[in-house]
Amino acid sequence: MAYIGIALLAGGSFAASAVAAAICGRTAIGAMKKKPDALGTYFILSALPLTQGLYGFVGFILLRSFLVAEVTLVQACAIFGVGLIMAAVGFIASIGQARICANGIEATASGHNVVAPTMIMAVLPELYAIFALLVTILTSFVI
Repeated sequence: MAYIGIALLAGGSFAASAVAAAICGRTAIGAMKKKPDALGTYFILSALPLTQGLYGFVGFILLRSFLVAEVTLVQACAIFGVGLIMAAVGFIASIGQARICANGIEATASGHNVVAPTMIMAVLPELYAIFALLVTILTSFVI
């Protein structure tokens, strides 16, 4: 059960970031047709939803020491639970951020100065991914 939790935690977070990168990357390529000189801005907005992969890696580092034969059922259930939380919240937050950032990329390509407001709005789903990471960190201290 602990191994499945770790797999969900890391794999789900990595997959979420990969899907988000594809959404933003596709939008950035289309935006470059309109305004190719804004590639740096497109890159920054595309990178923002990738943090969930980092959170999954941090969670893995914190919980990997529990992947031993002596892990208790309670510990394994706790790891499974936080893995499920990190995967679900990471995926939802990453996709939400990618949609916000993709819209910001499109608006920037159309000549609107929306980079800062886009980043501010994209932080809102990020907050819940941070909460999921905090739950993982706090859980790692008590199990």
